[in-house]
Amino acid sequence: MQYNKIIEHIVTWLKSYAENAHSKGFIIGISGGIDSAVTSYLCAKTGLDVICVEMGIHQNPNEVNRGLDHISALEDKFPNVSHHRINLTDTFESLKTVLPSNAQNHGLSMANTRARIRMTTLYAVGQANGLLVAGTGNKVEDFGVGFYTKYGDGGVDLSPIADLTKTDVFAIAKELNVIDSIQNAAPTDGLWEDERTDEGQIGATYPELEWAMAFNENEFALEENLSKRQREVLAIYRKFNRANKHKMIPIPVCVIPENLK
Repeated sequence: MQYNKIIEHIVTWLKSYAENAHSKGFIIGISGGIDSAVTSYLCAKTGLDVICVEMGIHQNPNEVNRGLDHISALEDKFPNVSHHRINLTDTFESLKTVLPSNAQNHGLSMANTRARIRMTTLYAVGQANGLLVAGTGNKVEDFGVGFYTKYGDGGVDLSPIADLTKTDVFAIAKELNVIDSIQNAAPTDGLWEDERTDEGQIGATYPELEWAMAFNENEFALEENLSKRQREVLAIYRKFNRANKHKMIPIPVCVIPENLK
């Protein structure tokens, strides 16, 4: 992979897209993770306006501090970058009080609600400033295992790194000299109050999932030669892919037959 040229290509694509959309630039939610760090850096390199938003909801302090350190480093390097800190904890807790008790007590439902509150916040601030919401999903998350929240972090205007694997994203972070604390942090979705990682939730590492995604898409791949762990990873990948397929395809439309119109 020619990462320097890929960086240039993405930056050019971002700038062209924004200009064609008559947008002033981009807004990005900063999580303290590698994907949002790389995405915001690429957006900043366009020279267009960039607003980074830190949106804590009962957030782990380590994640918050990494995100703020990244924002500070970006602002030091790029005069077109600014930021907002918006604490959404009270907003989240207020919404919970009006929901049915089974929703309040459903862990995954509440985790996804956090992501959807953040999406709403990004669009509110972004629209007020004439900015596009830049997505931070990578190829494995967006098109492999569907490891994101529908209409949460999946609700974006454009996806600059969605054709890159997680391995690629880490390599680009190194090329861009993203701060070490983010490069060294274990990937996490930041939707839980504990420190659970993506690997812990999925049951496989990103390099393993990348292998499974490539294997699954290879029509000539033979499963009989796989190791026990490879079979386990392939099963994990396929389980998530099937369960989350609804996120990766267009919304189903009930088409009315012509004879009924």
